[in-house]
Amino acid sequence: MPPSYSIRLNEAASRFELPIDGHLAFAEFSRAPGEITYFHTLVPHELEGHGVGSALVKHILDYAQQQKLQVHPTCSFVRAYIERHPQYQALLEPQA
Repeated sequence: MPPSYSIRLNEAASRFELPIDGHLAFAEFSRAPGEITYFHTLVPHELEGHGVGSALVKHILDYAQQQKLQVHPTCSFVRAYIERHPQYQALLEPQA
């Protein structure tokens, strides 16, 4: 079972933050009415390979669902996560 992480929303910095053992993983975003763009996710090298990035992205997508926000994943990690998890695909902008 993956560990439980304490992810916080830092509105002033426009990012979700996950501090672990003196390191900080984060996902940066920008908002517009009814939508959120996730444009950068950073997991420090020391935390890679432990599911930190996936836990962070799951959290930010759950947040978007709860807030009823359409997601624009310009971050390649967020986009790849959505592609692997069909339950989040409804958050994407419908294709014309």
